[in-house]
Amino acid sequence: MPKKVAVLQSNYIPWKGYFDIINSVDEFIFYDEVQYTKNDWRNRNKIKTQNGVQWLTIPVRQESLDQKISEVKVSMDNWAEKHWRTLLTNYSKANAFKAYRDRFEKFYAGITTAYLSEINQQAIAFINSLLNIQTMITSSTAYKLSNGRNERLLDLILQTGATEYLSGPAAKSYIDENLFNEAGVKITWMDYSGYSEYSQLFPPFEHGVSIVDLIMNEGDNAITYLKSHRA
Repeated sequence: MPKKVAVLQSNYIPWKGYFDIINSVDEFIFYDEVQYTKNDWRNRNKIKTQNGVQWLTIPVRQESLDQKISEVKVSMDNWAEKHWRTLLTNYSKANAFKAYRDRFEKFYAGITTAYLSEINQQAIAFINSLLNIQTMITSSTAYKLSNGRNERLLDLILQTGATEYLSGPAAKSYIDENLFNEAGVKITWMDYSGYSEYSQLFPPFEHGVSIVDLIMNEGDNAITYLKSHRA
């Protein structure tokens, strides 16, 4: 039976394209046993504010250049409270804010782990529940990882029994498609073009912001703005 999987590093409150990938596959695998990269999406994302697009960043402590994402820890105790206050300030006038306020406030108040990977995965699971995304979520830690960038990824996919791998377009620069084809795994590439605009605060419209923006503005209709929902 055909099975489609996706494998991505965890990001902090990712944009809608990330959740589109999750909603497009049968199994989504967090791949946090790889090197942490600074100034990336692992510990930050963008929101809309009255003064334009703003970064919402979790302060972290990077102990070494080869540190894995799963090993990175937060460096400030009250970051979650500050992030919630920032969301409160900038989205209190959004159409669906009142309907989602309590759930977001409870989520941020309930974060107790100091590990970035766990925070990201908890946030993504929380948002999946809001969007009613039912995809099976697993972690690369549940599988045996081999050596070699392409070989490790392919072996991980084969262990799931998948026949198709959905990848973000950035991976075209390093994925060896022939290796995957020879192993019987079809690669398909996520297309991030053609998203519809929604009712967003603080024009002009910006697609590349956190999914939180879409949820706060569109509420229960947020899922309908994912291309996977229309498929």
